[in-house]
Amino acid sequence: MPERRVVIVGGGLVGSLSACYFAKRGWSVDLYEKRPDIRLPEHSNLTEHRSINLAISERGFSALRRLDPELEARVKESVIPMHGRMIHSLDGKQTSQAYDVFGKHINSVGRSTLIKLLLDEASSYPQVTLHFGFEFVRADFDSGRVVLQDSSKEECCVDADLIVGADGAYSLVRQRMMARVRMNYSQTYIEHGYCEFSMPAQEGAFAMNPNHLHIWPRGSFMLIALPNLDHSFTCTLFMPWSQFDQIKSNDDIVAFFHKHFPDALQLIGEQRIRLEYAANPKGSLMYLKCAPYTYKHRAVILGDAAHAMVPFYGQGMNCGFEDIEVLDRIMLGQSDKGDCTATLSDEQLQQALDEYSAVRSVDTSAIVDLALQNYVEMRAKVVDFAYLARKFLEGMLHRLFPRQVIPLYTMVSFTSIPYAQVVQRWNQQSLWLHRSIRMATAAAVVGIGAFSARMMGGHQLLPFSELLHKLKRF
Repeated sequence: MPERRVVIVGGGLVGSLSACYFAKRGWSVDLYEKRPDIRLPEHSNLTEHRSINLAISERGFSALRRLDPELEARVKESVIPMHGRMIHSLDGKQTSQAYDVFGKHINSVGRSTLIKLLLDEASSYPQVTLHFGFEFVRADFDSGRVVLQDSSKEECCVDADLIVGADGAYSLVRQRMMARVRMNYSQTYIEHGYCEFSMPAQEGAFAMNPNHLHIWPRGSFMLIALPNLDHSFTCTLFMPWSQFDQIKSNDDIVAFFHKHFPDALQLIGEQRIRLEYAANPKGSLMYLKCAPYTYKHRAVILGDAAHAMVPFYGQGMNCGFEDIEVLDRIMLGQSDKGDCTATLSDEQLQQALDEYSAVRSVDTSAIVDLALQNYVEMRAKVVDFAYLARKFLEGMLHRLFPRQVIPLYTMVSFTSIPYAQVVQRWNQQSLWLHRSIRMATAAAVVGIGAFSARMMGGHQLLPFSELLHKLKRF
């Protein structure tokens, strides 16, 4: 069989990792990225202020480990462990909330650092060719012909057996596929935006505890901070656009921080707040869902191109990496040549892509919803008594019964349980927990009532069934 060729559009995190996977499975790989090579010194600043800091956890590490355990080890050398959330109250008090009772943690990693590592890894495969400064224009998905445009606006054509769209939330590959596929698609902007700030090192050291994700929850808005290897923090302000609109001047942003984040203002500095608020873009937050992800045996979209999400669960990159691992497992399931998928027939490839789309779209829809829900938790619920009580109870039960009771955050961040199963299990667990609490409360009330009646003497108790009925109504 002639050599199989895959064209990958998008050289970001998902695109570069997928290039490595396809090369490992025997494919000839051409990766096209519209930006210059950020590994070159003259382009090293292209990712600055591009997006919110990244957090990598088990799903991301699993995909790296499956490709090459040594790659996972190199990435782990470039991360900063975050063992929990550090909650900053208005009076400056800090309270740590551990992510996991057994000490599991997520990790802060710089986007540019990780992209460079993955591009270097892709370059190490002789069958991978990286093309920078090329933008996707269109494709004939039936023939596999892809048209691209270089930085001088000259068009070129390449032929592929498989086209992979890893070109982000505003994917041009997805847009072109929609003309050929009956694709369900939805895109939603939330009424909140974000702006980034930097908290510099203090005398060469971190200004705050580096092993936490710091949160200043203020109900309808929040500030967060993630540590960087240079001992700085990247801080991100999330709040409704209506509040951004009320900030008219540099003095307004300083007054806003002084009112809501006085300890952060002291560590960042008034002058830096003024300069960075004026200079840094105010980003929009959106999520999208679509299905299917494929066209016959010719095309598939991965990562944000298929399921962009808001950043509040730290799962965007992890989910994109898991996409690649899931696709690889399914494609290997169709192969009769060991660990090679480049020998798949067109029929086998289409069966693999169809299965991937059917399975993965259900899971990614679940995490898109969870990410949106977690925004409310981060900006408001982390200081709510009911939330903290449940977190404590679940943590205690998880320690006693680690396989039977698993907190939602643990399932999402520290396991590879499919996201849809996570939601299903969480709902069942919540129902069981609520019923248990109700029964325990009922038993306590009945016991107290019986004890009180005995102490008072001579008073008739309500029948147990009637008491339970009243408790259920309550």
